[in-house]
Amino acid sequence: MTNGIYTRSEIDQQSKAWAETLAGYSRQKKTLAEALSGSGKQAWLVTGCGSTHYASLSAAALLRRLGIAAWAYPASEIVYFGDMLPHGDVNLLTISRSGTTTETQWAVDRYRKSNPHGKVVTITTQPESPLAKASDLVLSAYAAQELSVAQTRSFTSMFILSQCLAGLLGGDGGLADRLEKLPPSLDRLIERSGDLPRQLGEDESLQRFFFLGGGPYYGLACEAMLKTKEMTRSWAEAFHPLEFRHGPMSVVDDHSLVVCLVSDSEQEAEARVVRDMQKLGARILVLTEDASRTDWSGIEYVVELQSGLNEWERGALYLPFIHWMDYYRTLAKGLDPDQPTNLTAVVEL
Repeated sequence: MTNGIYTRSEIDQQSKAWAETLAGYSRQKKTLAEALSGSGKQAWLVTGCGSTHYASLSAAALLRRLGIAAWAYPASEIVYFGDMLPHGDVNLLTISRSGTTTETQWAVDRYRKSNPHGKVVTITTQPESPLAKASDLVLSAYAAQELSVAQTRSFTSMFILSQCLAGLLGGDGGLADRLEKLPPSLDRLIERSGDLPRQLGEDESLQRFFFLGGGPYYGLACEAMLKTKEMTRSWAEAFHPLEFRHGPMSVVDDHSLVVCLVSDSEQEAEARVVRDMQKLGARILVLTEDASRTDWSGIEYVVELQSGLNEWERGALYLPFIHWMDYYRTLAKGLDPDQPTNLTAVVEL
């Protein structure tokens, strides 16, 4: 067993991977702008599988926020349910760590048959992969390549590239520049967090994990849920914050940790939700840009991001704390973070 040496290194080196990924995008930006001129006025399908499908959910939300029609579907839905997809001029954005995932390659084939003149853009850590070669344009997070099965730095780095692309398509050319605040912000965040991720990860009394995120964060909450399931074999779920009251709160108890990815737009309502869950016995962890914006008194764990970025820009910062928490929980349960149970790094059919 590797005892998580790959996963630990990959989580630890996220800020470096982000900086190198952003630098690579900066070098490619002019070429991309020329190749995608006019494409921002067209609709986009965004797809992936597993983690990258969840990245697609948040990427599509950002595209819509910038005025671009966008839909996110798992790759298999594009393959088998093409009749429900939007018609007319629509381009395809695929996100794939390996560039070899079978369903995503099938989705490109299916798309090409129905949209022979559309563009296929791929975000991947493997720029020479079959999926990359089948695409018209490739955005590479080469510095975020991984040896472990569960995606950590690859997910966040590819998500950042999707933000850069959305800014380019939506006419916000300065978005990529503002994202350069992310790497130093992450370094400061991890330093301020101290031993809290380990403390929560090693707490055996916590048995149920609920991740709440709205708007740009729902896809990220889903990824936090998936990472916790993959690595720690724990009960984990993800919900829009206010939806949590509509049934899911029935299983909250004093063995629950409710984690809220706090937004700017919804934070007052999010604070009321987590206080309601606290009354039911749950412990609460909030990840928020600036704790002074809302009254969090009495909440057990409040972690500030302090990025200086708005809710549509700082998303990647919410996940590394959770990666560390999951890493320590996996070790505490006697599992290997590098080799999650029943899983492989790539699904090839």
